[in-house]
Parts: sequence; structure tokens; C-alpha cells
Amino acid sequence: MSGIRLATLTIGQAPRADITPILEAALPEGVSCRHAGVLDGLGIDDIERRFAPVAGEAVLTSRLLDGQAVVMGKTAVKHAVQDKIDLLEQEGCQIIALLCTGEFHGLTTQGAWLIEPDHLLPPTLGALVAGRRVGVMVPLAEQVSSEQQKWRGLRQSPVFAVASPYTATEHEIADAARSLQQQGADVIVMDCMGFTGWHRNAAHRQTNLPVVLSNGLLAALLAALL
Repeated sequence: MSGIRLATLTIGQAPRADITPILEAALPEGVSCRHAGVLDGLGIDDIERRFAPVAGEAVLTSRLLDGQAVVMGKTAVKHAVQDKIDLLEQEGCQIIALLCTGEFHGLTTQGAWLIEPDHLLPPTLGALVAGRRVGVMVPLAEQVSSEQQKWRGLRQSPVFAVASPYTATEHEIADAARSLQQQGADVIVMDCMGFTGWHRNAAHRQTNLPVVLSNGLLAALLAALL
């Protein structure tokens, strides 16, 4: 599939210095990549005004270009994601890869190939681990209930721990990984695109368990497709 124009879409600001090197290292030659973000061009006041969580709704977190982490309401983010998808498709992007592991039901394109990690990662990891127990590391405590729904297809019920890729220290990552191991996890999945090799190594050193990065798995699957 040479000559393909790929777009990546983060719910933060692009380019994501923590994610794009992982993706670009996996992409074959001849694939041009356009990086876009839902929050591109917005200041923190605009972000807080437009994306402030509403009481009781699911929340998401992402990163700004200056490294600052923001927490946003999922409903507003979904509408903005769809608007950006429409724009990227109008620009001629043929494949659009969403750089967020959250579930966004009902996203559409006119013809572009939309890659949604929440559709790919749970079944792929489920096939890899078979009947072993998965430990899921999520950025926010408020996300555990929604993540339980996303990972419901695993043979064994997953266990959860919380540590943000944007604010957690190495000690906090290690504590979260140890908690997953103590809950019976046989493998750890870092369920946010913001987790990097640094986080994976910290978790592995603490537990000696296999640790899967969501962005690394997405990059491998994209490379196979392209």
C-alpha cells in the first residue's frame, strides 16, 4: 500500500513527541503521515471551557505540546474527534488512526479507513494471552468502570490499577504494576497511548511480567496493514 496518506489523530495536541516516534519507526517507506490533534491551536482556557467534564460522565486525559496533562469530558471530545476526522478526510487522508484507547461509539467516515484502537486492542490481546489474566493500567481512577466494559471479552475478568503516563513518577508506575501482579495478573497492558517504553520498563523491572504498550501494538498492526 505504497503512496498511502496516513493521518494520526490524538485527543490532545499534535505532534505527540511521546507517540509519533514509535509509530513512525514501524511505518514502511512511501507512507506520508499527517499528525493532528483535537486540541491543536487551543489554549488552556479554551480547553477548560469547551471540554470540561460534566458531572457523572466518562473522562479522558491527554497531553498538550508543553507536556501539561488535561482531563476532558468524553462527550465533548467525541464531537471534536468526529469534526477532525471529517477535516482530515477532506484533506485527502486515506487512513485515519485514532491515538486514543477510549471507546467512541458511532464515529464515521465517507470512505477513509478509520482505525480505532478500542476495536483492535482488546481482541488482539485476548488472542495473545488466551486464558491468562490481564492487568490493565489506566491513567484515571474514573476510567476503571468504563474500561471493565471495554475488556469484557477476555476469558478471565481483568484487574486494574491507576497511574497516569503524564504525571506518575517511576515509583508510582512500579506501585501500580506491583498491584496488578498482586491481583493475579499474568500480563500487563498499558491502556493509554501516552505510555512509553520508559513506563513499560519500569513496570517490567518491578514485576518481571510481560508488559504491552497500546501504542506499540497499534504501530505493529498498522505496519502489517500498510
